[in-house]
Order: sequence, then C-alpha cells, then structure tokens
Amino acid sequence: MKITDYFRVSVMERRPYIKKEWLEYVINNPIHSEIQPNGRIRRWAYIDELGKYLRVITETDGETVHNAFPDRGFKLLKQ
Repeated sequence: MKITDYFRVSVMERRPYIKKEWLEYVINNPIHSEIQPNGRIRRWAYIDELGKYLRVITETDGETVHNAFPDRGFKLLKQ
C-alpha cells in the first residue's frame, strides 16, 4: 500500500492503532465516498473492531493514503 510522507510521519504518530487491513478494507469497500475540491478522495466504512466509521483520504490516484481517522460525526444518509 502506498502512503504519503504526511501519513507516515504525522498521522501514524498520532493514531498508531490504525491497522493497514482497515485502510485496505475502506479503500476497497466504502459505503460512501466523496471527491474533495482538491481532487483527494474521501471514503468511509464501518470497522467492527474499532466500533466506528473510519474515514480514509487518498490522493487523486485513489490508492495513496494521505489521512485516516475514526469519524465520530459520520452518519450515512438514507437514500
């Protein structure tokens, strides 16, 4: 899995509990996704082990992880 320097240095230092498997799961099985104005892609999926939705933000290539965090405010809107 590809990661940015920001993710390696900053994010994993603050959130060392985030597992590579969780990141891969969210990227491959999002329940919701959005493209940010800067082209980065936000994806969400529920992680049972975490007990929360995990938001993973990738670069525009859709695979290089830039940020990830439990998103306490995420609520899936019923369509």
